[in-house]
Amino acid sequence: MTGFHCSACGEFHDSLPMSYGTAAPLMWSQIPEDKRQSRCELSEDLCVIDDTHRFIRGCLELPVLDSNQPFVWEVWCSLSDSSFRDCIERWDQEGRKNAPPYFGWLSTALPLYPSTVNLKTHVHTRALGLRPRVELEPTDHPPAIEQREGIRWEQVKAIAEALLHPE
Repeated sequence: MTGFHCSACGEFHDSLPMSYGTAAPLMWSQIPEDKRQSRCELSEDLCVIDDTHRFIRGCLELPVLDSNQPFVWEVWCSLSDSSFRDCIERWDQEGRKNAPPYFGWLSTALPLYPSTVNLKTHVHTRALGLRPRVELEPTDHPPAIEQREGIRWEQVKAIAEALLHPE
C-alpha cells in the first residue's frame, strides 16, 4: 500500500508509514533535560543511564496480513549488565546474528495500547547493519497477540491516522 485517504484530516497521504519509534528509552525522557548529559550516554542504538540501566534499540515487527512487509515499532529494551556487555562485545562482529537472544524488558510506552512498559522480551541480534529483532513474550497483551497473529492494513492505516494527527 503506497498512499491512503486519511479520515483524520480528509487529505490523501502519498505514503503509509510502516515504522514509528522513539529516539530514547522512556527512562531517559523522565530525567530532567539539564541532567541528561551528566547522567546518560545515548546513541542511535544504545543507552546507559546512571551507569546502572542499560538499553538497546530494536524492532518489534508485526506481520501485516497479505503483505511481505512488516509494520515496525522501533522500541528500547533494558538488558542486564552481563547481556549488555555481551551484546556490545559482539556488536561489530560478522557472526553476531548467531548469538542467543537476550532477555529484556520493554522500555518504550507504545501509543494506542495499554501500558507496554516492562513487557518481557527476547532481543535477537541480526546481521551487521540491522537493528535487533524484539520478540515479546507470548501473552494476551495486544502487541504480543499482533506479533503472533499479524495485523491488517486497516490497522496500519488507523495507527498512521492517530499518530500523524494526535489532536
